[in-house]
Formats: sequence, C-alpha cells, structure tokens
Amino acid sequence: MRLATPDDMRAYGARLAGHLRPGDLLVLSGPLGAGKTTLVQGIAEGLKVRGPITSPTFVIARVHPSLRQGPPLVHVDAYRLGGDLEVDDLDLDASLEESVTVVEWGEGLVEGLADDRLEIQIDREAGDEARVVTLRGVGSRWTDTPSDPLQD
Repeated sequence: MRLATPDDMRAYGARLAGHLRPGDLLVLSGPLGAGKTTLVQGIAEGLKVRGPITSPTFVIARVHPSLRQGPPLVHVDAYRLGGDLEVDDLDLDASLEESVTVVEWGEGLVEGLADDRLEIQIDREAGDEARVVTLRGVGSRWTDTPSDPLQD
C-alpha cells in the first residue's frame, strides 16, 4: 500500500484498527522517520483510546485505555531495548490477551510473545512524503486474512 501523506498514514491506521481485536500483536519496522508513530496514532483513533499518542522512546511503553469499552492500546518503543531480558522486564505478556499491543522497533525482540502477529514494514519513498506499507500476517489469527486486511 502506498500512502502519500502523514494524514493518509493516520487514516490507514484508523481503518486497520477496525480489523483488530484483543490479543493482537503488531510489530512495526522501518527506518527513523518512516511513520511508525503516525500509524499508531491512526490505530489509536480507530480504537477510540485515550491519547495523546506520542513516541514512547524514553518511556518505553504506554497504556492507552479505551474510551468506549474496547481493548486498551499498549504502545511500545523497543528502540532502546538491548535484548530479550529487557523485553521480559516490560511484562507485556501480562496484558497481551486483553489489549491490542503495538511494538515499534520490535522485530527480532517480541515475536516470542505470541504465536500470531501482524508484521508491518514501513518504507520511505525517495524524494517525497510517500510511504510504502507492507503487512505480513503470521499465525492462525491471520491465516484467513488477506496480506493486507484493508484490501478485502
């Protein structure tokens, strides 16, 4: 999926949220400034959780409770984490089943948290604001879901 602007990225995240449910783990990858947090802002808007949604780089993880009886959003930035032990210290598995958990920079660190996950790669296109978003579902949760659930 090619998204031309940050507003398009937020709108994509909001639409994606309509396909998410408690227990979902999303692992976001991409270079600095790719739009990972912007996507999470859209997901948060779609899930109707309390904000604001900002990069949790220094806090590492934030929990955003639902404003409408839906699942809370757990937003994690694993950029500064040094390995599996530091991920374990966050105790993400304690809230995984009842939350939608989104981990920026989680590739290679959080896959062990759940058998099912949605891996989201965001890449910048040279010379403009456009981003290319690629989704890859892993596990039975995503078996019957298209590679991009928004393209059904």
